[in-house]
Amino acid sequence: MAFGVFIHRTDSIYDDSPAEQYQFPRQYLSRVEACVGDWIIYYEPSKVTETRGYFAMAKVQQVIPDPAAPGMYLALIEPGTYLDFVNPVPFNGTGGLVERGLLNNEGRISGRAQSAVRPLSAADFNRIIDLAFDASEVMLPRVDEAGFQEEQAPFQFEQSRDRVNYIGSRIVRDRIFRRIVLRAYDERCAITGLKLINGGGRAEVSAAHIRPVERNGPDVINNGIALSGTAHWMFDRGLISLSDDLEILISRQVNDLDSVRGLINKTCRASAGPTI
Repeated sequence: MAFGVFIHRTDSIYDDSPAEQYQFPRQYLSRVEACVGDWIIYYEPSKVTETRGYFAMAKVQQVIPDPAAPGMYLALIEPGTYLDFVNPVPFNGTGGLVERGLLNNEGRISGRAQSAVRPLSAADFNRIIDLAFDASEVMLPRVDEAGFQEEQAPFQFEQSRDRVNYIGSRIVRDRIFRRIVLRAYDERCAITGLKLINGGGRAEVSAAHIRPVERNGPDVINNGIALSGTAHWMFDRGLISLSDDLEILISRQVNDLDSVRGLINKTCRASAGPTI
């Protein structure tokens, strides 16, 4: 497997959309092409205020010349593979440098650390992924009506392929997505404004995709919203929706308008969630 690191910053001058494409100049073409069909990790450099460090992973599907920018190329991300990290990983953590392939023979950080695209060893990839999805901080399992708990498989693997296969499964991705979105919304329903915690310590709210997975909606935090059960049901069926400025819209198909209005928080606007 050929892993890589792609540097991305929120104020980038490049036409990047991490869940969809990564724009780069010709000088990085061979490095990016080496990652086609494999996984890369996004890194936000330390020069950015409040950097997230290593913050997400994705799989490169193909590389094409950018039709809108001569001399530039696009790494297209395979739909449904982008995933924000539960725990963004710092460049230099408590255990030292995470990306140890950047060290030179003298044990110092080499100039490779400045490269916007660079290869990543399997050992460094594994180290970052294990820190990004720390098993000790997995959300409490849901208890179903029969009293059985969902099993939580540990994040313990021998090979890189084991890691990506596990994290790539829909069940695990949904669990990770839920955790990221609920943390962004402080476990509070964006529609009702309620924050309810059950007896097991679990928030009675779910993470909904604004653009559904079935329509290639990415598992990116800005595509998520925290909703309570009833609000989620109505949102999925188009009975309530959101305008671009977060105003809560009620469909004409609702048969009990007063009850729905009573369900919505007093501001009639969805509470703000992610800021990135």
